[in-house]
Amino acid sequence: MDEIVGFNKESEEFYIPLSFRGKETFKQSSGVILAGDIGGTKTNLALFHFEENTLKPIKKESFKTNDWSSFLELMATFHSKDLPVIDSICLGVAGPVIDGKVLGTNFSWELDEKKIANALKVERVSIINDMEANAYGLSVLAKKDLVEIKDGAWNRGNAAMISPGTGLGEVGLYWDGTHYHPFASEGGHCDFSQRTELDLRLWRFLQKKYGHVSWERIVSGPGIVNIYEFLLEDKKVAEPESLKNKLNGGDPAAAISKCAMDESFEICKEAMQLFNIYLATEAAQMALKFKALGGIFIGGGILPKIIDMVDKDLFLHHFIQSDKMNTLLEKIPVNVIMNDESPLFGAAFGAARNLPKK
Repeated sequence: MDEIVGFNKESEEFYIPLSFRGKETFKQSSGVILAGDIGGTKTNLALFHFEENTLKPIKKESFKTNDWSSFLELMATFHSKDLPVIDSICLGVAGPVIDGKVLGTNFSWELDEKKIANALKVERVSIINDMEANAYGLSVLAKKDLVEIKDGAWNRGNAAMISPGTGLGEVGLYWDGTHYHPFASEGGHCDFSQRTELDLRLWRFLQKKYGHVSWERIVSGPGIVNIYEFLLEDKKVAEPESLKNKLNGGDPAAAISKCAMDESFEICKEAMQLFNIYLATEAAQMALKFKALGGIFIGGGILPKIIDMVDKDLFLHHFIQSDKMNTLLEKIPVNVIMNDESPLFGAAFGAARNLPKK
């Protein structure tokens, strides 16, 4: 993390001309803020001093979410008595936020703005969807933070982000003609749509296993494992014992992707190719639903780790498969976000916006 990060930094290095309402008021604000990025696998917390449009890091730490029974229990460890009093908190949480409350989608925490404010004695507490925070984080990205996997010219219009990780996050960014306004969605839980006979067989395999087959069952870390297990059964191929041991101990999706890179087992390579295809398919559907001329951004923790094995031609082919709308999809750029602190910066954006004005 840079020592100082400006929210209104102007530079030719910045690639995406994204402007968010609220940035213009930051010069009038100062204080200590807590930003949180809370997901099913890990929780990242950062304490900043915010003044004159810049963030000065005070403390940053990452935790395994399931090692803690609640956010408040974790905070008792993170925010010690020797740290400054917090003026504003914004937490980006993986789950649907309603009336300032959220139950984690892939973890058991319940978070409530009012309860957190009372417990921590902080007047200004806001909880937003983690993907909404991720979208706000786009405002501080530089060109080096992005890898283009499909070219296209940025046009004034809506944008969207899809983030495969422990689950599948999706968010839209509405363009009002001057500023972007991120809005959360739970689109990752919509039904998987099939295009081919292979897709139908995959759907039947997952429907038998889960009942409801959402995009998250396929375009996520656990989704990679689902695709791999389907291919083993569909092709009636025996799994190597050496790989079986790796899958049973640790992160099976990471083991499959590493195997694909090493080309030590063809099924792993095919699983990652299908993951790429399904990511392209759902990204294109988001592009059409939101008319995302401002671009599609791919967040989450998976793509940055496997960026060298992303087949851009394969992605392009399956992204532009919408008949009458192919000419629209051809215009839309797709970029992978390589900066894993983007959601944390987005939450900091929200906390800074809520600071009292001078």
